Amino acid sequence: MNCKAFIVTASLLTWTEAIYHYRNKDKDKELQYLLEPPVYAEITARRGENVTLPCILQTKPAHYRIKWTKVEPLHQGVENIVLITNGHKDKQYGTLGPRASLRRAHALDVSLHLIRVELEDDGQYRCELINGIDDENVIVTLRIEGVVFPYQSSRGRYRFTFLDAKDACTGQDSTLATYRQLYRAWTEGLDWCNAGWLNDGTVHYPILHPRPACGANLPPGIRSYRAQHRTKDHYDAFCFTSTSKGSVFYISGPLSFSEAAHACQERGAVLALVGQLYSAWKFQGLDQCNGGWLQDTSVRFPITTPREHCGGIPQAGVVSFGFPSQSQRLYGAYCYR
Repeated sequence: MNCKAFIVTASLLTWTEAIYHYRNKDKDKELQYLLEPPVYAEITARRGENVTLPCILQTKPAHYRIKWTKVEPLHQGVENIVLITNGHKDKQYGTLGPRASLRRAHALDVSLHLIRVELEDDGQYRCELINGIDDENVIVTLRIEGVVFPYQSSRGRYRFTFLDAKDACTGQDSTLATYRQLYRAWTEGLDWCNAGWLNDGTVHYPILHPRPACGANLPPGIRSYRAQHRTKDHYDAFCFTSTSKGSVFYISGPLSFSEAAHACQERGAVLALVGQLYSAWKFQGLDQCNGGWLQDTSVRFPITTPREHCGGIPQAGVVSFGFPSQSQRLYGAYCYR
């Protein structure tokens, strides 16, 4: 391979116990109706799974409503109501509503049950009890287990506006990462010297090993450009993906890009998206020491067990050869079915 390779050492996000934390609007006021959680943590799930966000009553007031709202990250609108109940009837709202219901395992259970969770479901949710003019709430965090990866345009570095970056991640079976996801990825090994958009319109890059052009005189951390102009400024993207329904497999070459696409089609598959390759590497342990075409015309290969005769890369990750000429017959194909 005559293209210079670079490594994307992506994060491996781990499972945690399903616990939750709270926030009361009046910090000095004891919760009267909702059960105060004893510890701080989060609920963890993979894309496509069903989850329950716990919220338990200590006692029921005579007349009350329970309102579940997604509070972070915010989308459009003042708030993102998911479900409201008066104890007798429930009403679902928004894009989450059709997949939401109350668990009702017992008379005091108002936990929110979500089916087939999606990447965008990641974030914080508020369970709010409204009793006349009084209200109290607990906050539950849902973390989608997945992998963060940097992504750039086939036209080169720093070509995406904010909307371009969102579309680019969506086109690779992923979504723009949140700051929380990028930070977690950095703590678990992500080191990348190109700035990229996050889902809130801010721009950052994670550095574990400071070096020239990457803040050599600064300590390791998340370098921040703060909020940038969403239509005038251009950067790369940090994308986030999780498990996928299908699987990725490799076809040996040498193949041009069009030949690779045809080879996948002959096997009832299509060329894999970048997010699908990362998902297969993270969740299926895909380890293949051969460059292969992907649907975006890039060439990459996934390594879970670094070895001497496999690019000389010391870390596990997804190695990229960029976007070579589509007529080059040097690579295989990564197919998704």
